[in-house]
Amino acid sequence: MQTAQTTRTAQTGGSLDGKAALVTGGSRGIGAATALRLARAGADVAVTYVNSKEAAEEVVRAVAALGRRAVALRADAADAQEAAGAVGRAAEELGRLDVLVNNAGVAALGPLDSLSLADVDHTLAVNVRGVFLASQAAAAHMASGGRIITIGTCMTRRVPGPGGTLYTAGKAALVGLTKALAWELAGRGITANIVHPGPTDTDMNPADGPSAADQAAMTALGRYGTAAEVASAVAYLAGTEASYVTGAEFVVDGGYAA
Repeated sequence: MQTAQTTRTAQTGGSLDGKAALVTGGSRGIGAATALRLARAGADVAVTYVNSKEAAEEVVRAVAALGRRAVALRADAADAQEAAGAVGRAAEELGRLDVLVNNAGVAALGPLDSLSLADVDHTLAVNVRGVFLASQAAAAHMASGGRIITIGTCMTRRVPGPGGTLYTAGKAALVGLTKALAWELAGRGITANIVHPGPTDTDMNPADGPSAADQAAMTALGRYGTAAEVASAVAYLAGTEASYVTGAEFVVDGGYAA
């Protein structure tokens, strides 16, 4: 007979009871859905935000309603000190750190000749340097069983047209980082994986937006994904059942790259 605990474990890929997680950019979209999914699996959760304080506090309240500890931390991933510092603050607030979800990111899309040096610097600071520094800091806090999970993009698997040079370049760097982290941290029992969402219904890319129909048509399933569907893959990778998975690219894209 299945108990409530075994049912929850089957749904999330392993119980996270007693674990603590940090989700960067966790105030909305995929980040917020991930924070809630990890909390349902039993984890205490910290989320970072830059401007969306009220949204982050709403996520904290939702996590607390599930009986888990939660905290919202203001941290700009574009700032090197804040990107790394948020990890230490999360570990201090929650008493430990077992899971890092590198979700914070920006999307600078447009023709090659429209992208300024400021665009390049900011995008790479958030999407690459911030992820590296957060992962570096998290590894210092994690024991065996730690998990580093990064949110990539389906555009590293298939670029459908012009306009994505800078965004795709930054996200592609995270594939290499993830594979290198897998080797770097394997001896300590820490895994590193990356999840590539396809078109996903979020504030940044709503399913009723001006380009939504075209994006949906690029997927085999013919629709947008939901933040919860992406979060389910993250929860699996964070759980005990994924202990033999590292250096992997998980594609949650509705067949975008098929």
